[in-house]
Amino acid sequence: MAEILMFHHVLGRTRGMEALAARFREAGHTVHLPDLYEGRVFGDREDGSAYAEEVGFDTLIERGRLAAEALPRELVYAGVSLGVLPAQLLAQTRLGARGALLISAAVEPSEFDAPWPTGVPVQVHAKEEDTMFVEEGDLDAARSIAATVPDAELFLYPGGGHLFTEQGGADHDPAATDLLVERATAFLTRL
Repeated sequence: MAEILMFHHVLGRTRGMEALAARFREAGHTVHLPDLYEGRVFGDREDGSAYAEEVGFDTLIERGRLAAEALPRELVYAGVSLGVLPAQLLAQTRLGARGALLISAAVEPSEFDAPWPTGVPVQVHAKEEDTMFVEEGDLDAARSIAATVPDAELFLYPGGGHLFTEQGGADHDPAATDLLVERATAFLTRL
């Protein structure tokens, strides 16, 4: 079974993030879900985004890097939206990465001044009509990763909604979340 370091989205370490982590734990995986917001949780993306900008994305990424330091190197890095930043950075730059799960976001690998590491598989999951994912360049980055990383998969789910895995949230899509968990669990089992 895999050991996963999962990073939360812009709302913080919400009940929905805890529920997603619990689904992977129920499948037998170990999941670490650090709180990059130091206890703050937001009810809407605007407030969460304002806090992230106030703290600074570099600070949030550094908090993610520090969370990884106490853990083994053989991790799967997972992130939802904002959480993809530290997850993808660590998957690309920390030796020993076993894989990456990128949900509702993706970054062009060159942004981290390192190519995608050989032998590190990745899955990207997003909604095909998610305007943030499509219009902010994440879809292009995801397609680039899928085209250049030998063991990469890109899954686009019908409809819109950015935080579709956030149980209880306005964007939540239970069917898409179930399929994501099924696909990701199969991915984790292969590692």
